[in-house]
Amino acid sequence: MKRTTGQNRSITRNWRPATQAVRGGTWRSEQGETSEALFLTSGYSYDSAESVAARFAGDEPGMTYSRLQNPTVEMLEERIALLEGAEAARCQATGMAAMTTALLCQLQQGDHVVAARAAFGSCRWLTDTLFPKFGIETTTIDSRDNAQWEAAIQPNTKVFFFETPANPTMDIVDLAFVCGLAKSRGITTVVDNAFATSAIQRPMDFGADVVAYSATKMMDGQGRVLAGAVAASAQFMEEKLLPFQRNTGPNISPFNAWVVLKGLETLDLRIRRQSENAMIVGRFLEGRVPKILHPGLESHPQHALAMRQMSACGSIFSFVLDGGRSQAMGLLNGLQLIDISNNIGDSRSLMTHPASTTHHSVGPEVRAEMGVEEGMIRLNVGLEDPQDLIEDLDQALRMVGL
Repeated sequence: MKRTTGQNRSITRNWRPATQAVRGGTWRSEQGETSEALFLTSGYSYDSAESVAARFAGDEPGMTYSRLQNPTVEMLEERIALLEGAEAARCQATGMAAMTTALLCQLQQGDHVVAARAAFGSCRWLTDTLFPKFGIETTTIDSRDNAQWEAAIQPNTKVFFFETPANPTMDIVDLAFVCGLAKSRGITTVVDNAFATSAIQRPMDFGADVVAYSATKMMDGQGRVLAGAVAASAQFMEEKLLPFQRNTGPNISPFNAWVVLKGLETLDLRIRRQSENAMIVGRFLEGRVPKILHPGLESHPQHALAMRQMSACGSIFSFVLDGGRSQAMGLLNGLQLIDISNNIGDSRSLMTHPASTTHHSVGPEVRAEMGVEEGMIRLNVGLEDPQDLIEDLDQALRMVGL
């Protein structure tokens, strides 16, 4: 295997994102394939016993075991690092494997984390349930309030952890302020960027240290595989994340990595068209529902901040019905085109009721703290004609009296 012409890092880093998304990190075998090769192998053979010893000692380049290296996976990791503006990236089996790895690899008993109140349900389970078992304390704050970040810092604070836009409340975090505050105090920022991806928001441009992804979402973009990724500095990767991943094994499969590689080729096209569609659908819903949480609309209280940090609004937003859970489920049951699904980032439009699905496990008190109301519905706008989506929403809204 060899990198294709021009795959010197000093050259590829100067390519524009659209080029990096298609060609970044590409290796080719002696066959000269144009599409990335899929290496379905768990192990590797060696020319000599001395060669394998040298590889394990780090004195000779090459693969040793697919829990540590795989050519297809490494191509994906190189491409994600380029798109993110990071020195390095490592891929994991799922988005939650990425979040767990990015956090636990740098935390230990006695450490303190400041985390955003609004987050994916499983991320709240990490901070609220798993971390205390290891003696790691978390202070949960309203991430929209810059003053709360500073007030929550303790002498043992090691990490700021947040998502922006947040799932499903669409809270926006002031990246420049929070990342700058963290750097001034020696705190590492871990940003979940799954809703936006590097195509429309690059947290490292604002000073973030670590960016984590559910690559299942927009990166794949077609609901096919599970995948996760963490991007960071080469030092963080080598000293903290890699030892954790090597010995705990949350690795992505080569096939899933190959699928995500194919998804990245069209990421920019998809997310921008889906953002355009989300604006059209959002403007329709703004006049029909009691409350809408859409960062691209001027009605969003953090609209200006969102548009300073993001080059497009993204495909996902939420809205709230006054009739609570029963009215929300009635609307979902009335859909004829849009699928009821708890996934996001798909090219198909999907809707879910977070309180009974993605955030069911955190319980009613935590949901109330997060702002996840019983009447809230989250919508992932896909690549369909937005007028067809509006017609479907219109008839479903009329069925529940709206």
